[in-house]
Amino acid sequence: MESIRKELGEDEGDLIGEYERKIAEAGMPEAVAEQAEKELRRLERQGEQSPESSTIRSYLDWLIAVPWSQRSEERLDPVHTREVLDSDHAGLEDVKRRITEFIAVRKLREERGKGTDDSRANGAILTLVGPPGTGKTSIGESVARALGREFVRISLGGVHDEAEIRGHRRTYIGSMPGRIVRALRDAKTMNPVILLDEVDKVGADWRGDPSAALREVLDPAQNHSFRDHYLDVEVDLSEVVFLATANLADPIPGPLRDRMEIIAFDGYTTAEKQAIARGYLLPRQLIRNGLEPEEVELSDAVLRAVIDEYTREAGVRQLERELGKLLRGAATRIASGEAELPIVLDADAVHDSLGRQRFFQESVERTAIPGVSTGLAVTGTGGDVLFIEATAMEGDKGLVLTGQLGDVMKESARIALSYVRSHARELGVDPARFDREFHLHVPAGAIPKDGPSAGTAMTTALVSLLTGRPVKHTVGMTGEVTLQGRVLPIGGLKQKVLAAHAAGLTEVILPERNRGDLAEVPEEVAEEMSFHPVMSIEEVIERALEPAEKGADVPAMS
Repeated sequence: MESIRKELGEDEGDLIGEYERKIAEAGMPEAVAEQAEKELRRLERQGEQSPESSTIRSYLDWLIAVPWSQRSEERLDPVHTREVLDSDHAGLEDVKRRITEFIAVRKLREERGKGTDDSRANGAILTLVGPPGTGKTSIGESVARALGREFVRISLGGVHDEAEIRGHRRTYIGSMPGRIVRALRDAKTMNPVILLDEVDKVGADWRGDPSAALREVLDPAQNHSFRDHYLDVEVDLSEVVFLATANLADPIPGPLRDRMEIIAFDGYTTAEKQAIARGYLLPRQLIRNGLEPEEVELSDAVLRAVIDEYTREAGVRQLERELGKLLRGAATRIASGEAELPIVLDADAVHDSLGRQRFFQESVERTAIPGVSTGLAVTGTGGDVLFIEATAMEGDKGLVLTGQLGDVMKESARIALSYVRSHARELGVDPARFDREFHLHVPAGAIPKDGPSAGTAMTTALVSLLTGRPVKHTVGMTGEVTLQGRVLPIGGLKQKVLAAHAAGLTEVILPERNRGDLAEVPEEVAEEMSFHPVMSIEEVIERALEPAEKGADVPAMS
């Protein structure tokens, strides 16, 4: 048989010997090496012609592919880390400080031998939560570069199958390890930086719950003995630095979120966007469009106009697209020989390339009429300004709500009307005026809206309608209201303040218990705005409405 195999070119001895050499060189842990030897002996007994041999060989190839003994030489230097983050990203001071602290703690723990034998000493998983285009994924790359580790990104958006994380069992045809083991293979080290992208978009169905598998992967107390279903041996993930990203924290399941430390990406101010565009986006788009820096001139005033009039976002992704369009127009003129160098990109060039202005500041006109208030909200793309309109008409007593409102906002509207009706005398409203139908509308009706932050704005809109006192056009407000008129705290204050500043508002009314969150507002924004922390809706109405004119009649509602 041995002679026949040699004649056919199927020298099984060489195959077994090659696997033995690779297993010896792989530096596997003892338990894994025993499993590999066991499978190799099975392959030797079965023979290469056995139908099962390809399955065994595939399994052995995966065992060998895991870099059991490979480690990247780590650089734990907080100063170097901060330099790398500053060179790659503008702004994001809170994020940079927390990541620098993360590196400093690892350095001290390693130098002083604090908890190096305890897998739980690795600490929490940093989860970067914020709107699209704010630099979450690129921060992960910068962390890997600062540490001197390999970087692997795993996209979890739309993953529904638990086997994507834990791997498929070997009994299935076409089975293979999960994404975690594949990431180690791609990194070729056991201590890479693995970025779990869009962890808030993991789904669950009859195929299992991937977020449940991620709990074991991300838990420092468990992941030193992670067991992939395909390999069926323990894989030590305790040396991996896991980072995760998400647009919103709420969709992340509670037990998984409990293993994470949330770092908020709240978006950029206009000044930060301008600095990012000048230092990062423009140079990159010049290269992509075949232009030299000296061939194009773009003033700060024109750049700011592009930011204000053509983008309305927390990040800078749309801004980069608009700059790309602008430079493509310049590249076309240069390639056609129609222009003298350098090309000055002025307001006319912006309109020619980008079209008409897309975004306008309209808060002054909207709140000039009684019954319209300016609320602040947080969406999946950052903070936003919401105009809430109230009117009344003859008809059945009741409340009509329009504008794609979710259950929480519908409840806020009912609470607002109940509060105004129950405190009509104190607010100077004739109770007889409630004998009609009220309509609350939040424009942009095609966009679903929900969340506990519109109570003060809805109450103020109703009081403005019933008293005839318009809301000050400089004021935006956020907060939830109880039936007793207390203003409850909300989340996402920094994003809301940035949206108010971008919309031209100069005053923000916020819950008293959110006063501490004002420390997160960028200094240049805080200097241009005034903030009014309040405890009750009476304070909101006093600060938000224009003073009542003496002798003025309340307009009739019909």
